[in-house]
Amino acid sequence: MGYSVRQLAKLAGVTPRTLHYYDEIGLLPPSSVGANGYRAYDEAAALRLQQILFYRELALSLDDIGELLQRPDFDVAAALRGHRAALQSRAGRLSQLIQTVDKTILHLEGKIEMNTKDLFEGFDEATQARYEQEAADMYDPQIVSESSRRWQSYAAEDKARIMAEGGAVYLELAALLGREPGDAAVQAVITRWHQHMRSFYEPTPEILRGLGQAYAANPQFAAFFQTLQPDLPDFMRRAIDHYVERLPTA
Repeated sequence: MGYSVRQLAKLAGVTPRTLHYYDEIGLLPPSSVGANGYRAYDEAAALRLQQILFYRELALSLDDIGELLQRPDFDVAAALRGHRAALQSRAGRLSQLIQTVDKTILHLEGKIEMNTKDLFEGFDEATQARYEQEAADMYDPQIVSESSRRWQSYAAEDKARIMAEGGAVYLELAALLGREPGDAAVQAVITRWHQHMRSFYEPTPEILRGLGQAYAANPQFAAFFQTLQPDLPDFMRRAIDHYVERLPTA
């Protein structure tokens, strides 16, 4: 069975633009191209895309993924066993995040005390930076390069501060769930989220809106935010839409 760009993108939870980009860099060429110029993908291509996405989950760069897949000794079954082990590790981390959420709820209810470090138990630098980079990757590969350049330029204490800012934003939005997206308190946190994103790159209003949509529609992002609160992804999307609509135009 063959798949069009849109069909395969929908099945894999990525954007058509991502598949076009993977083709451009030689990572995932289409199985065939029709006389009309339309790309088509077969089952082998779908399996290759699965491998790419698994390796992206492990925070490998696209260049590194390409090199791995081109190795003559690449073993799909062995790779899948490795992916399974990595996913088990991820499941453990998500379990830790759920515990942090539960503790935070009890803290907000005055039932237990938490220090600042406890608030971010389960978050880590590599994972948060990767989520921000993958979001940018959906829109412009140049942004990925800029994000990487900025991140590498930060001192350790700056990275820790940025991490804390991001974690605080997401936790505060989860705590505000139930209010209207345009509520002043919600919009104040979204403003801080915008400033947080500027630590990685300069997002345009279009990118900000796209990030909100990705948080709700992309399975990877949605799963992450749902560990904080099940309805958080869509709440963030609506709050970001409201924010972007009120940004001054150039």
